[in-house]
Amino acid sequence: MLQELPTLTPGQYSLVFNMFSFTVATMTAAFVFFVMARNNVAPKYRISMMVSALVVFIAGYHYFRITSSWEAAYALQNGMYQPTGELFNDAYRYVDWLLTVPLLTVELVLVMGLPKNERGPLAAKLGFLAALMIVLGYPGEVSENAALFGTRGLWGFLSTIPFVWILYILFTQLGDTIQRQSSRVSTLLGNARLLLLATWGFYPIAYMIPMAFPEAFPSNTPGTIVALQVGYTIADVLAKAGYGVLIYNIAKAKSEEEGFNVSEMVEPATASA
Repeated sequence: MLQELPTLTPGQYSLVFNMFSFTVATMTAAFVFFVMARNNVAPKYRISMMVSALVVFIAGYHYFRITSSWEAAYALQNGMYQPTGELFNDAYRYVDWLLTVPLLTVELVLVMGLPKNERGPLAAKLGFLAALMIVLGYPGEVSENAALFGTRGLWGFLSTIPFVWILYILFTQLGDTIQRQSSRVSTLLGNARLLLLATWGFYPIAYMIPMAFPEAFPSNTPGTIVALQVGYTIADVLAKAGYGVLIYNIAKAKSEEEGFNVSEMVEPATASA
């Protein structure tokens, strides 16, 4: 979203900028890792690794754009970072989330090894709910009416409905499927669900706090701006790159249990005459 910015100290500005830069580097490194590591898992799980690679590629691109927007929005004057008049375009986050959040749910479904007749409909349902959650949250985010029972609160409530539905599917409907896995895989799948809950849970909290406690957390103070940007960034790194590593570990564990051997896929070197 577009928002007016306060004056920041060099430390505040640099903290946000460095977190953005760290995220671009992390997403780039994760993309390379997921692409290269796909051959370490059985063929039927490689699609989940490519989805992981796609997620971090999209996130890396949008964080590059966010970083550029942050740089353009500030200039160092008299020892402080002053707004230049160009508004910081934080709407890149919502574009990123609209594309990547549905894919995160698809990753989990793909790596579980469900039958094809179950996998497709479940992935479609979770992907649709995840996209709906983002779409419903955006009008409230850009609304100037930030009252708890105003426009922001209404759209925040509507956005929560698909979020709760997703959690219901992940923690109830998929519970039996996860329990049928081996102990190792079951633990990894459980950790993936918890990571989604922890990282996704940060967003509605950040969305609601300015409405519930407007005096304690005014939206455009330096402390609030820095805390939100750093918090969103950490959550995105964990929810995309960190989550992708978990998906890789699940795919690798299931591949090994099913008898896949990476060494057997490597052709022996032909001895020269």
